[in-house]
Amino acid sequence: MAGEPMSSILQQPFANVNYFTEDDFEPFNKIASGSFANVFKAKHKLWRVNLVVKCSHLFCEESSSFERNMSHLLQEAARILEIKFKYILPIYGICTRPAGIVVEYMNNGALDKLLVRYTLTWMMKSRIIHEIAMGMNFLHSMKPPLLHLDLKPGNVLVDENLHIKIANFGLSKWEDYLSSKELIERSVTRGTISYMPPELLNGPSGVKHDVYSFSIVMWEVLTQQKPYAGTNAMAVFVKVVAGERPCLTFIPENSPQECAQMVDLMKRCWDWELKRRPAFSELVLETEMLYNLSQSPHIQVDRQIEIPNLAPLPSSSSIQNSKIIADIANIELQNMNLVSKSGVNDDLSIDRRELLQHLLEQNFNNVKKILKKEHIAMNFVEDYTLLHMTLFTRDVELVRLILKYGGSVNAQTSRGLTPLIIAVQHGCEDISKLLIEEGADVNLTDEDNWGPLHFASQNGDDRIARLLLDKNADVNIREHDGWSPLHMASQNAHENIVRILFTRQASVDLQDRDNRTALHIAAYHGNYSIAKLLIGQGANLNKIQVGFKTPIHLAAERGFFRVVRLLVNSGADVNCLDHSHFSPLHLSALNGHTGICRYLLKHGVNINQRSLQNWTALHLASMKGQITTIHLLIENFSDVDVGGDREWTALHLATYYNHNDVVSELLVSGANPDATDVSGWTPLHLAAHKGRLCCLVKLLDHKANVNVANRFRWTPLHLAVLNGNAAIVKRLIREGANLKAEDMYQNTPLQLALKHQKQSVVNVLTGEEPSNDYTTD
Repeated sequence: MAGEPMSSILQQPFANVNYFTEDDFEPFNKIASGSFANVFKAKHKLWRVNLVVKCSHLFCEESSSFERNMSHLLQEAARILEIKFKYILPIYGICTRPAGIVVEYMNNGALDKLLVRYTLTWMMKSRIIHEIAMGMNFLHSMKPPLLHLDLKPGNVLVDENLHIKIANFGLSKWEDYLSSKELIERSVTRGTISYMPPELLNGPSGVKHDVYSFSIVMWEVLTQQKPYAGTNAMAVFVKVVAGERPCLTFIPENSPQECAQMVDLMKRCWDWELKRRPAFSELVLETEMLYNLSQSPHIQVDRQIEIPNLAPLPSSSSIQNSKIIADIANIELQNMNLVSKSGVNDDLSIDRRELLQHLLEQNFNNVKKILKKEHIAMNFVEDYTLLHMTLFTRDVELVRLILKYGGSVNAQTSRGLTPLIIAVQHGCEDISKLLIEEGADVNLTDEDNWGPLHFASQNGDDRIARLLLDKNADVNIREHDGWSPLHMASQNAHENIVRILFTRQASVDLQDRDNRTALHIAAYHGNYSIAKLLIGQGANLNKIQVGFKTPIHLAAERGFFRVVRLLVNSGADVNCLDHSHFSPLHLSALNGHTGICRYLLKHGVNINQRSLQNWTALHLASMKGQITTIHLLIENFSDVDVGGDREWTALHLATYYNHNDVVSELLVSGANPDATDVSGWTPLHLAAHKGRLCCLVKLLDHKANVNVANRFRWTPLHLAVLNGNAAIVKRLIREGANLKAEDMYQNTPLQLALKHQKQSVVNVLTGEEPSNDYTTD
């Protein structure tokens, strides 16, 4: 990429522009290529940070317009370098060899890639839309306004914290000399025609061009779809000019109520009439409002690591075994029929067919009669040998005969099954004993590293387990997930196996791949007698598995009272904390296990222990509506007004999740109805915003302040208006709500109702009562 330095253009460089060359960087790595530019990632040798060099094809030194384009670039760079704003991608300077601009490297790439890879939450979508509006408002507020003219998800970059920065702004200004027709043609080439406004056909539209592009970006963020997918580029522009816009049916049906307001805003942005499109100075106010409405704390409960349900294999039956034999014999006979049609037939294949036919018909006596030594070497589907096949017959004499003729006692199928594993799986003690006497390896495993002792322990077959252990089976053998025979027996409550394993020095605290011991397994499944045995053998009561959960966490979370009581009485730490700093009380309260909560409280658990998100057990119970548990926690002096994440109290959570009985219980117990979170929201704000009429009535009955204003100066009445809930608006007015209160955007409730077309609410506010108290827009 090296070339001669530019001379004439750079003889009098701009003082505030940084100049780079290829020599300032480690080797370039191309990360994107298009019709407009090549994009390279490179580490700066001195700064030791990754930067991006974007080399436009307009700056090719062989181009006849090179000097003019570079002059534009330098003039814009000198101006853009002065731009410092949170949501604008900073430009570090100009690369002179190769010619291009040097910008910050963004770890998560462009927004269009993010929208394809991940399903975004509503709060994330509203934040992205608001941040784009913030960036564009900044550009348009400059004197004179700096237009983007190429706003699309591909020009919105995402950092490691999923915040956005707008890129490539101002670059289209370098092409001012292009006509509208040429600009449309170039948009088709770049694949950006979907973001071009219809008035472009008649000439530039100035700042309203970017507003239209923003509306299409909004649609793409809300739907996570491509606009006009599958439509020819020029056909798209024809549709747009004819008044067609992206389909609204792609908006997810489960979107919250704020999404409808966002859609209304989007439709105003793509309006045909330029004067009806709001300026970004207006847009940021509305997107900020909608983003703030979307914010609520999220209670992060560690995903429970599911313990695989390794249920015992069903005991062997003649029907099951016959089906296995029949399946294998049928496949083999079908294959042989195909071979015989090709003319290949010999004595051995005739013997093979006869043998398979007898197996298919379950005529095992005839198998014994025709069996020859040369049959023993036969291999069937999935590498089953004749010995493997005959194990399903449970015929000890047939197995003995095959072994006498030289059957391989340690032969393995394609899945690693040995004759001994199959015999143990199906509980064939006599055959297992015969195989071991003939030299079967008691520690040979299948493809998942399951050995015979794993199967015996899983099935609870103590006679075979003892037989294997007497022949030096490894008592602590581990399968591919790290489970030992003790883990298997503990899961399936096989007390007899556990006792036998301990007589052979089984390790009681052996941990699997997720650091679970047998006691974790027993606690998770509520196997009391097994847990008691394990503790009696010295099991570590406070051993931690993945997620820092101890056995008492698992038993408390799943509601196994007897196991919790056993662990507590044996000395388990009732105040141990998992990865999220949840104690056993948090988990039992979350799931409404009141008896366990009572027992833990009796034995010294900290009732006001905070999680990493500052939640107490009362917060979690309130979120889930566990009324009996809440009553117990309050009786034991849990702080009803303590703030959790974003300073939400239990009353905030109960209101938000619409648990009317919990709201009543908390209020009767002295909870503050006017408690505020970090943004000044009270429970009454939440009730009005979410349409929780019953909760709202209870809060007002307990003297909640009807005119309390949050940080954005929204009163409950403002929020009820935005929600379009006429019944709540009427109730608030009846309680003395101020109809003239202004929010931070100088909107009264009536102005909001008119602006957002909430007609039933307008009727209430203007004195024209709606016919139905429960009318909503």
